[in-house]
Amino acid sequence: DRLQIVDANGRLYNGDELLYLMASERLARDEPVPGVVGTLMTNMAIELAFQAHGLEFVRANVGDRYVLEALDARGWVLGGEGSGHLITLDKHTTGDGIVAALQVLSSVVRRNSSVASMLAGVVLFPQTLLNVRLKPGQDWKSNANLHREIAVVESELAGCGRVLVRASGTEPLLRLMVEASDATVARVMAQRLADALAM
Repeated sequence: DRLQIVDANGRLYNGDELLYLMASERLARDEPVPGVVGTLMTNMAIELAFQAHGLEFVRANVGDRYVLEALDARGWVLGGEGSGHLITLDKHTTGDGIVAALQVLSSVVRRNSSVASMLAGVVLFPQTLLNVRLKPGQDWKSNANLHREIAVVESELAGCGRVLVRASGTEPLLRLMVEASDATVARVMAQRLADALAM
């Protein structure tokens, strides 16, 4: 049910990139694309690339069912997530790896191009994800130090990155993700959030 593609040079393209490829190729054919649905984890570089095309981009919760719900609610047809769940509702009713592969490959053939060439202008932002174990009964939502540091980090990133903090649904973990155009910045800021949580 998922798709990721490797090109002749061994470069791996994830679902975020392939979703952008499909949407931008449709636009190049003057096919209407009113908007695209990604998830909370969709790389910010993809969001900025959609904005450059004037495309509305909406983030759903992680999981293809939430992407599908958001598409249905808006009457849109293109959505997906980095893991490779890609949904094209004008071709199928749900995410399907074979259908997604055919959509990507047909886009490449129509443009007489390659995946690498079609995605040459999109450079994913580095992401740092830290999983911090929560102590029994620890209430991270009311941790003033963490929320203060999140606000500071978001201010420092100011459109050049983002912060995502969410609890694991299966373990006593808090997932701290920082995305920035610079990998070192992302790593340092994620650690700052982890340190603030520990205070």
